[in-house]
Parts: sequence; C-alpha cells; structure tokens
Amino acid sequence: MGDRVALASYLQDHLLVGDGAMATQLYQLGLPVGVCYEEFNVSRPDVVRSVHRSYYEAGARLIETNTFSAHVLGLSRYGLEDQLEAINLAGVSIAREAVGDDAYVVATIGSLQGVRKTTIGSFDRQSAYERQLNALLAGQPDGLLFETFLDLEELLCVVTLARTLTTIPIIAQLSLIDLGVTRDGVPLDQAFQQLRQVGATVVGLNCRYGPADLYKAFAKTPIDPDLMLSVYPNAGLLSVTDGDYTYASRPEYFGKMADEFRALGVRIIGGCCGTTPDHVRAMAKALEGLAPVEIVHRVMPKAESFDHALSYAALDADEKAGSDYPTSYLHDKAKHTSTVIVELDPPKDLSVAKFLLGAKALRDAGADAVTLADNSLAVTRMSNLALGALMKREGIEPLLHISCRDRNLIGQQSHLMGLHALDIHQILVITGDPSRFGDLPGATSVFDVSSFDMIRMVKDLNQGKAFSGQTLKQKTRFSIGAAFNPNVAQFDKAITRLEKKIATGADYIMTQPIYNPAVFAKLAKATAHLSVPIFVGIMPLLSHRNAEFLHNEVPGITLSEDARKRMANYEGERARAEGVAIAKELIDVAVDYFHGIYLITPMLRYEMTVELTRYVKEKVALHRG
Repeated sequence: MGDRVALASYLQDHLLVGDGAMATQLYQLGLPVGVCYEEFNVSRPDVVRSVHRSYYEAGARLIETNTFSAHVLGLSRYGLEDQLEAINLAGVSIAREAVGDDAYVVATIGSLQGVRKTTIGSFDRQSAYERQLNALLAGQPDGLLFETFLDLEELLCVVTLARTLTTIPIIAQLSLIDLGVTRDGVPLDQAFQQLRQVGATVVGLNCRYGPADLYKAFAKTPIDPDLMLSVYPNAGLLSVTDGDYTYASRPEYFGKMADEFRALGVRIIGGCCGTTPDHVRAMAKALEGLAPVEIVHRVMPKAESFDHALSYAALDADEKAGSDYPTSYLHDKAKHTSTVIVELDPPKDLSVAKFLLGAKALRDAGADAVTLADNSLAVTRMSNLALGALMKREGIEPLLHISCRDRNLIGQQSHLMGLHALDIHQILVITGDPSRFGDLPGATSVFDVSSFDMIRMVKDLNQGKAFSGQTLKQKTRFSIGAAFNPNVAQFDKAITRLEKKIATGADYIMTQPIYNPAVFAKLAKATAHLSVPIFVGIMPLLSHRNAEFLHNEVPGITLSEDARKRMANYEGERARAEGVAIAKELIDVAVDYFHGIYLITPMLRYEMTVELTRYVKEKVALHRG
C-alpha cells in the first residue's frame, strides 16, 4: 500500500465513491438465487473478483467485501458455518486483489435480525459478531462497514464490540422504516450521535429507499457539523414481474443525486440493491474533481416532496377472473358511462379520522368507488377490510386489493368470505411485494399461490365452489380487476400479456399512472378489440422532487419532459396547483378515449383528487349537454 493516506485521514478532505450491489451483479452473471453468495469467495473467487473489478473500473474507490451475511447465523442456513473463517478472510483478500492501491477495502457485516425466525439473544449475537469480526480483521481491511441495520440497539452493540477489537475506521449505516426515526423510535440525529459516541467514524443510511427518500432523511435531520456521513441508496423501488426483480432508477439520475448528497455534506456515496457499475460510473463522473462541503442543515418545506407512500405500486402484473354481474358493478358501468375510481391509502397508525374524511369528500365529489391497497410495498397499514366495512356504513363504495403475500389459503378464503358477508364485492387480486422489502423484513411471505391461481380460485367462489373444491351453499359475487402498465418499452408484448389476463377472466383493468397524453390514444387503439373497460391511471404531482422521484425511482412510471419542466418552475401550493393542472389536461385527453378514470391520491392529499373527481364529472356532464 506504500505511503497511501489512511482512510480516516483521507475522508477529512475528500469524497469517496462507494461500489454498488454485489448480489445484483452475481445474479446478472448467471449465478442462481437461493444460494450463499458469500461462499463464492471460496468456490468462485474469480467471479467475485470480477465484480469488485467492475466497480473499481467504474470509479468506485471504496470497495466492500463480499461478506454481508458471512456470520455464523447466515452461513448456518447452508451448513457452511465451519467455513466462516475461510470465507471471510478470502473476502478481504479477493477485494484487495481486484483493485488498485488508490482504493480502500472495507470489511462488510450485515444485521443478524431476520436471518432466522427465532429471537437472537444478546450472548449469541455478541459471539456471532465477534467470530466474524476476528476473521475479517485477520485480513487487515482498511475499515469496517456495518450496513442494513434496522435496529439502532443492535448496531450500537456491534460497533461497541468492534471498537474493542480494532482502531480502524468504522462506517455504521442504518436502514429506516420511517424516514425521521429508527425502528427503535430514536430520532435520526440522536441515533447518529449515539453511534459516534460508541466509536463509529462515519454514520449513514443504506438500503430500503432510493435516493429521493434518503436525501429527504438527511435534509430534514439536524446534522452535527462534526459528523461524517455516508449513503448507499437502492436503485429506486423494486418491481417484481414474472419472478424477475428489477429496479427503476437510471444511472444518470444517480449521478445527479450524488451531487445533491454532496451538497448536504455526505462524504461517502455508493449504491445498494439494484445498483450496477453504470450507476457507480455516473456518480463518479458527477463527483469528479469536487471536494466535500461542510454540513449545512436544510429542512425541506414539505415532506410530500419526497414521500411516495403510493399504493399504486401494488399494481404489479396480476390477473383475475369474473362472471356476469348486475349492472351496478363498476366494470358494467364503465362500459357505458364515465366512471371514476379514486385510490386512498389506508393509515399506518390507529387513527382513521383523516382517511374517512377523505373518503367522504371523494364520495361527495362523485367518486364511484374508493380503492384501498393491501399493505402495499409490504409496509404495514390498517386492514382494508375493516376500512371497507366503515366505508360501506357511510355509503362509500370500496374496492379492495387482495394480496397473495400475507395470508395462506385458509386465511385467503376466510378473508374473501368475510368481504362477501360485508357486501364488499369489488376487488383487485395482486401478488404483493415481498415482505423482506417492507417494514418487517423478518416476516414471512406466504405466497401459497400465484395471482393467476388466486384469480381462478376466486372465480370458483363465484360459482359456489370453495378453494378445497367443496360446494358452498351460496355463490360470491366478486368483480375482479387486473393491473396493466402501459409505460413500457415493449408495448406490444405488454398488450399480449393483457390479453391473457382478460382471457383468464378479468372484468376490468386499472393502469399505472400515465403522464404522456399520447399514450391514451396508443392504448385505446391497441385495446379496441378487448371486451373489458380500462380505467386509466392519473396521479397529480406534488412538487418537482416528487416528479423526479416518480420518474427515476418508481417502476412503471414515466413522466413526460413537459411535465417535469413545468413542475420545476414551482414550489409549495403553486407546485400542487400545477400538478392538478397537468392532471386536468391529461383528463381532457383521457375522457375522449376511455370511460374509466382511475385517480391516485398522493400522500392523503385528497383535496387534489376531490377537485379532479369533480372536474371529470363536470366535464362529462358538459360534454353531454
């Protein structure tokens, strides 16, 4: 290593570009899922070395070892605990061999939480961490990096332990569920201070969120100027299609956000899940020749500029079946007249007051149904069944999403039978986002059946047949929706997939938000032969940052350049007014092609979708007059 400056000293005056995801690259190289990637340090060192090298060549100068889950609990899942020392030592060695003398190698350890379903006691946890730390330190890394820790208490434990074993720099990174506090309920600024007090050199955030949300977390937190910060965001939100995992964020967006993180005082900027050498290359180019800046606390005016909390993300590629129903059903009404569905997020806490106020306002504005997600993004929210029952009591028509993730077949049939008893008959069957990406990553994703299977089984309920095949004394009357994303490059392929959904029995289709007016004509032409109504998605924008977040981080959302430029001109109330104006212009085009309009309420800002609902109804009435 020669006379190279030590990592802690280097960070005093320099930025460092970190690497990106290891598992993403190994998967792209054709290695299977469901295996121990850390074991490849021993059996396939050439492949691991090539990934490190690709990030180094892209401009990363802080390289993480492939040892995230190489602790005794992680390795014991594969019967590899006896190889712990060899796997960790090889991890440091391979990373060192792959890069030049101008790069730093940090030994990486991930959280033990969620590895097993049993509770980990403090003694077992400490011994597990100590064994891995000793193995890694034997390789003489330049620093330690602890990442993806949801619980502050656990991260404090491992940092404290590590500081008794070594004096090298420690980077301690939390993962957040709520952007302002840790899962333990500790405000982020206090959490950072506690980590520094027990020996962390750098504190930061990684995983679970993309650049926009992690930027918000830093921007809204009063940062101590003496703290050195790091950030490793995901490449936007995860999308699961046909079993394939993809992320939305483009490399150029990561480059832009890297400079914005730098402006907040962040010293180490890398990438987590879904990031690639292209993302790292864009960040390195954006930061080339730039120096770090002193931390200046900036509080963003409105949290809504960043928060997604959009249950439209639950509209993954799912199918459904249906039957002939009375004309009061949404799918029948939309075949003949303007019909408006409005989405409203169930609350994350125990208060239903604001939700019900919004639902009532939407009903009074003329919404034909209010649709509720089923713990979208695997984030725990209030039961949509309970809220649906409260809505029915107030004369509000609910449309409930049904996820395959959270209930086994017993629970699913019981849930549907309960909906039937409550006179709730309009549903959307979806796969659901995997639990490990939500606020309880240790929770089990059930997935007894796929959405295809579930749709067919719900259709059997409509014929009076239980999931077991036994005959029921009555028939359910579910009208079941399916999702469609028109914002894709392979549009013709997507239409073919849509045709299969309808062949399965879909009664109606709900699309992802559309921001390009030309898409309405394109979609109408491509679906003219289909027999079911399509509810085209329209979601008002909140701000310029909200627009950039949707465009760059959310799978299935593509904004027009015109919309992005227009939103860049305004802030606060004026920005929201512009977002509504853009949505009205989209509605003007949409109603010429489709009877079904699907409005998505951002961040419980129901006053925006109330205005848009009225606009649709008034426009249609005026057109008829």
